[in-house]
Amino acid sequence: MGLIPEGISILPPSDDRIFKLLLTAPEAEPVLIDIISAILSKQVSSVRIRNSELPVNDINEKAERFDVNCYIEDGSQIDIEMQATRMEERKGNHQNLKNRSIYYLSDLHSSQSSKGSIYDELVKSYQVTFCSYTVFPEKENFINSYSFRHNLDYDLLSDTIRIIYVELSKLDSIATKPVEKMSDLEKWAIFLNYANIPDYRNVVNQIIETKEVFTVAGDLLMSVSQDDRERAIFRSRRMYQSDLESNMLTARRNGREEGREKRNIEIVQYALNNNKSIEDIVAVTGLSYGEVERLVKIIEKSM
Repeated sequence: MGLIPEGISILPPSDDRIFKLLLTAPEAEPVLIDIISAILSKQVSSVRIRNSELPVNDINEKAERFDVNCYIEDGSQIDIEMQATRMEERKGNHQNLKNRSIYYLSDLHSSQSSKGSIYDELVKSYQVTFCSYTVFPEKENFINSYSFRHNLDYDLLSDTIRIIYVELSKLDSIATKPVEKMSDLEKWAIFLNYANIPDYRNVVNQIIETKEVFTVAGDLLMSVSQDDRERAIFRSRRMYQSDLESNMLTARRNGREEGREKRNIEIVQYALNNNKSIEDIVAVTGLSYGEVERLVKIIEKSM
């Protein structure tokens, strides 16, 4: 089992809810252990999940955090999330996403009790974000890790906390590699990004055949995908997200149109105050004659 048959419809594991289901189901412990081992580049032998609950009553729960918060055997804390949709950004360089990662990592690390402890005994904390879009276009690698380093010589101050981004948008060349030459993290990234896409079904099944834990993941994904309730929740969440994005886009466009209208009224008002004719205004602004006449009437009514 585990192999995904041709022609079967699979829910995308890059969806944040499906991602959490794959990592927190009772039989998913080996999947979570293997993914963490691949991310940290060290063998993890055990994991304990802190937040396994999923919202069950509200199909519009997109605002919930579908992260997976857990401990591994050395006590390290790891928060893993899937950023399935692009975050709204007021500035460039994805600073909103980056600051969000810092905020959640700081909260995670400071959740440890320091009472009666020595600070160098605090365990390590990791914030891991699988991201469906590119955050670091200037970097070729699809995984980028950050700790505290000197700003000139990059001397490491501390790796007690680390932020790790796995950019699933950078896998095109990796997906063409022979499977036997892929690292475990490359295999997981391809599975998470492409398992639901028919054109990549062959390479995904080759990956599933390489390791028992991928068989477990494949079986879990097919089970979730064939669950009528989960499919209904997935469709409803997608509809909700599409409606939200449409409403936001409409609001932006309305705002731009209102701003353009206000600006045009100000221009026409200024021209009229300087005794310009409608023909002059049309020539200068590029507005149509009828549009200028309409704006003139608005101005006259407001006087």
